[in-house]
Amino acid sequence: MSEWYVYMVRCSDQSLYTGVTTDIERRLREHNECNRTGARYTRARRPVVLAWSEPHADRVQATRREAAIKRLNRSAKNRLIAQAPV
Repeated sequence: MSEWYVYMVRCSDQSLYTGVTTDIERRLREHNECNRTGARYTRARRPVVLAWSEPHADRVQATRREAAIKRLNRSAKNRLIAQAPV
């Protein structure tokens, strides 16, 4: 059973993108290098850097958390990033 992650990346234009994955390093490479598997949103906003991540036991929990984060406004997302352990 693999662990799932919810993550936010900060794009070069300072916008935030939220997603889920089982492998954060691979997903960051895809966002930064691959036009086929990287998200369309991040393709025009490269490079992206990891701003925040959170582990979850399964895809359902991760997807629910992703949806909740996407409903937050920008300042709430920035507070979440600022509160993350270093």
